[in-house]
Amino acid sequence: MRWTRPREFWCPVVSEPVLIRLTRPTHLMRSTGYFVQCNQAECQYVEANEPPCPLNVSMFAEEIKAAEAGRTARREGY
Repeated sequence: MRWTRPREFWCPVVSEPVLIRLTRPTHLMRSTGYFVQCNQAECQYVEANEPPCPLNVSMFAEEIKAAEAGRTARREGY
């Protein structure tokens, strides 16, 4: 999956706007699902999409649906 275009989000943890994007990190040979990445490297929750971090993959539900549909279409095209 290509990275999504960054979008602005008001983060209550750092009390300022941040840029977020959906990623699909791969570890060696397998994908590990989706992850929402934030541009605040100094935030203590930057590597975890779990409370109190407000970021979660459901924020990108439409993008995930489109990516899955594209993946299915490519598989069926072969």
